[in-house]
This record gives sequence, C-alpha cells and structure tokens, in this order.
Amino acid sequence: MESEQTQGITPPSDISSKKSSSQEHPFVRRKSNLGERIIERGIALVGGIAVVLIFLILLFVLRESIPLFFQPESKAIGAKSAQTDKNAQKASNDETLKPDIYNPDIILNSAESETIFVPEVYNPDVSLPTQVSSVSASAPVPEEEQDESISLANVLGNAWQPVSTRPKFGILPLIIGTAKTTIVAVLIGAPLGILAALYAAFFVPRRLKEFIKPMVEMLAGLPSVVIGFFCLMTIGSFLQTLFGLDFRLNAVVGGIGLSIAVIPIVFTITEDALSAVPKSLLEASLAMGATTWESAYKVMLPAAFPGVFAAVLLGIGRAFGETMIALMATGNAAMLSASFADPVRTFSATIGAEMGEVIWGSPHYSMLFFLGVLLFLFSFTLNAITELFIKERLAKKLQGG
Repeated sequence: MESEQTQGITPPSDISSKKSSSQEHPFVRRKSNLGERIIERGIALVGGIAVVLIFLILLFVLRESIPLFFQPESKAIGAKSAQTDKNAQKASNDETLKPDIYNPDIILNSAESETIFVPEVYNPDVSLPTQVSSVSASAPVPEEEQDESISLANVLGNAWQPVSTRPKFGILPLIIGTAKTTIVAVLIGAPLGILAALYAAFFVPRRLKEFIKPMVEMLAGLPSVVIGFFCLMTIGSFLQTLFGLDFRLNAVVGGIGLSIAVIPIVFTITEDALSAVPKSLLEASLAMGATTWESAYKVMLPAAFPGVFAAVLLGIGRAFGETMIALMATGNAAMLSASFADPVRTFSATIGAEMGEVIWGSPHYSMLFFLGVLLFLFSFTLNAITELFIKERLAKKLQGG
C-alpha cells in the first residue's frame, strides 16, 4: 500500500523542476546564439561608421569653406609675391607673345592701326574702352584690385559673377531661385501625392492598390537626368507655346520636374501614415452616416496629420537639394526676379555646374563649399523640425497626452 502511494504521488519538488525544465519563464531573456550576436554587432558597427562618415564629410565641407571670409597672412603674402612674379613675366613677354584669337566677332582699331579682336561681352557691368592697345589688352590686373578675401556685403549681394576682374558672390539670386523652384514643386507634388495616397488607402480594391503603390514608388527610381531631359525637351516647349513665355526654361518648368521627384516621397509616407490610423475611426464615421470621402478627408487625414506633415517636409528637402533636374530645366541663370516665368539658378545646380572648373583653394572654391554648408543646415533644420515638432508635440496631442 505504501509502495503504491509512493509510486502514484509525485513530490512537489519534482513537479516544479519538471515545469521549469519543460517551459522557460516568460520574463526571462533567452540567451542569444553566436550568429545573433554577430549580426547585432555588425549592425551597430555599420551604424557607427555611417555616423562617423557623415561627421567627417561635414568637417571637410566646413574646412574648405572657412577661408571664404579670411585668409592666413602667410598664404596671402605668398600669393601676392607669386602674382607679382607672374605679372613681371607677363610684362616681359607682351612684346613677343600674343594671345590666340577664338572669337573675331568684335573688331576694334587702335591708334596704331592694329586690328585687335575682343570677345563678346556677356557682363553688362564691364564696359569696353573706345581704344584698346595690345599692351593694355594683355596687361595684368593690379594687385590692389584683386581681393584676397570676400566681405559679407559681397556674399549678401544681388549679383552672382564669380569669374570676372572683381568677382561677385552674391547669393541672393540663388536663394530666390531655389525658393521659387521649391515652392512650385511642393505646390504641385504635395497635393497630388496626398490625394493619391487617400485614393489608394480608402477607395481602390486591395488588388488594384497592390499594383498602384509600387508603380507610383517606381517614380523615385527614375534617374534625375531623365526627368530633367524630359522637362528640357517637352515641358519647356509645351508651356512656352501654350502661354507665350519669353523663356522656355524657367522656375515653373524646373518646379514641374522637381514635383515628379517629390510625388513618390509624399505618396509613400502619407499612405503609410493613413494605414497606421486605427480602422475603428473610419468605421465609426461611416456608422454615423458620413460618406467614404468625408470619413477619409475629415477623420482619417487629420488623424494621420503628423505623418502627412513629415512627408511634405521630406518632399521640400528633396526639391531643395535636387541637382540635375534644376540644372537642366530651370535655365540656370542667376537672375534676381520675382517672376516665376524667368530663368533661375539653385544652390545645388550652382555647385554641380561650377565645381568641376573652379580653381582649387580660390575664393570661388570656398564659396561653393559655403553653399554646401547652407544646404546641410537647411536639411538638418527640416529633420530637426520633423523629429521634435511632429513626434514630440503633435503625436502626443493626438494621443491625448
């Protein structure tokens, strides 16, 4: 009898040991294997390298733009002495050497009845004298007229003429041009992207949605040079014929090209934000008698406003920093004008067009890197607004916090 009881009854200690061995405690962390640890360390390493590279790129851009407003004294003295030697050598060779003639469009007769060929003038600020001699045509620029540094008034001027006797690095036309193209791109791309996201999220069948969303997102994979070429050859001519514009390439044409690059970003992020809103809100609105369009526009869209706002900000950043479309479709002329029908030039297009031909270490070189610093600051500001304003304030407010 006693043996039967001992065989049929299991001690409590054995039961607890069997339970602990058969199932693990739900709040106890399971030990990761070697492969998971390698993957975690690899992801952390790649992320750290990316952050370091971004920081090093920023330091490089800042270092190259620092000589913009001042130059070390030793460097200035060395540059002046080298320029003096170069000018003396030029003066000694003026009588025997003559420059090659590439543009015989303008012919001037000097007092010595010598024919001098002067190239066409594209800068109206520089006027040609009535009599030009061969010595004065090849005479070097005096040292006192060559600035070793750039003043703040020059940078904030309204003329961008980096290649001249007295360079002008006014960024005001570039700011206006960048703002005009970005405004046009956002005014066209943001509404189209938001309306397309509303349509894909609430009005199309599921199978059609699975087809529409990848097709719209494929626009983000189009090369910028293809979009720019399309605007250059088709959109520009069409708008000029339709409205009788004086310039075929202008801020409107460039803004339309940039909107093609903005639409996929706005569409993707807005559709994801609308899909993240609880469906109970839509069902409650429909139960109250609202139509599908009213529920989508007046209930779901305001609930997803933080994500929509983030999509618009990222679209602004995309349009602000685009290079090839702005370079090919805007006319690429630094004109200070309020009209959207005039050619413009943007920050990124200026860097892309002039960086390949600039003299290393010159003020023009530093100025282009300074434009890169301004682009970085603008992008950083947009990201900061998205992170702090949307995630911290609007998200908490919509959640009732």
